[in-house]
Amino acid sequence: MRPSPAETPSAVSGVVAPKIISRGVTKVFPSVDGPITALEDFNLDVAEGEFVAVVGPSGCGKSTYLRILADLDRHTSGQVEIRPGNDPAKPLNNVVFQEYAIFPWKTVIDNVAFGLEMRGVSKRERLATAAGWLDRVGLRKFANYYPHQISGGMKQRVSIARALANDPEVLLMDEPLGALDAQTRAVLQEELLRIWEETRKTVVYITHSIEEAVLLGDKVVLMTAHPGRNKAVFEIDIPRPRTLKTTSTQAFSEIKMAIWEMLEEEVTQAMEMQA
Repeated sequence: MRPSPAETPSAVSGVVAPKIISRGVTKVFPSVDGPITALEDFNLDVAEGEFVAVVGPSGCGKSTYLRILADLDRHTSGQVEIRPGNDPAKPLNNVVFQEYAIFPWKTVIDNVAFGLEMRGVSKRERLATAAGWLDRVGLRKFANYYPHQISGGMKQRVSIARALANDPEVLLMDEPLGALDAQTRAVLQEELLRIWEETRKTVVYITHSIEEAVLLGDKVVLMTAHPGRNKAVFEIDIPRPRTLKTTSTQAFSEIKMAIWEMLEEEVTQAMEMQA
């Protein structure tokens, strides 16, 4: 499999206007040692309903880019746009972080319903919607538990259910499974695959795991070591629906190795910079 050129944003065939457009995105942070460029001239297009995984070495600016997309931080230069749909009631985006960003004083169902509450949805409707999503992520019987009473994997399922219950146009995910043990991570990968097949949300997914990126994504975007730039884009043409069994196929192994061959140099460079 040949990667797309890094110099131009990837586009999906037949799609005229991408849902997400990023052009020449640069982010410079001040520091005691002078300005630090985290992102430099980064480009990315994401089509409506596309699942895009972004991979790169530690410190390359992946999370910085996601925060800019989420409007939690401002880029220094360039263009970033998420084009709104036709339903003004829908939030433009929701973010799922690696940390369990749920309220410890609220029950599981009230955490999932929180976004709807902030939008003024009636209590009956928001609790019904939240209950439906708890069903879909296998947590219905834990609806009235508090976060300290459930496991880390369950907390992350609550975070994901809360984001989806709010029905955003775009789902931004910053290593949402990175802090979980291998078994829980595998279970949630399959749950994400199932949920995405049902909802077809536009997703930008940050991960350190090439295997996870290939399993989940329609395309995988590779970033260089600090400062983060475009290195390559791989279109993942493995048929859907996918499961963990997909990771044992020859096609999966070939794509995974092709991505690693391009990424290895950047990982080595990042390690040398941090030494």
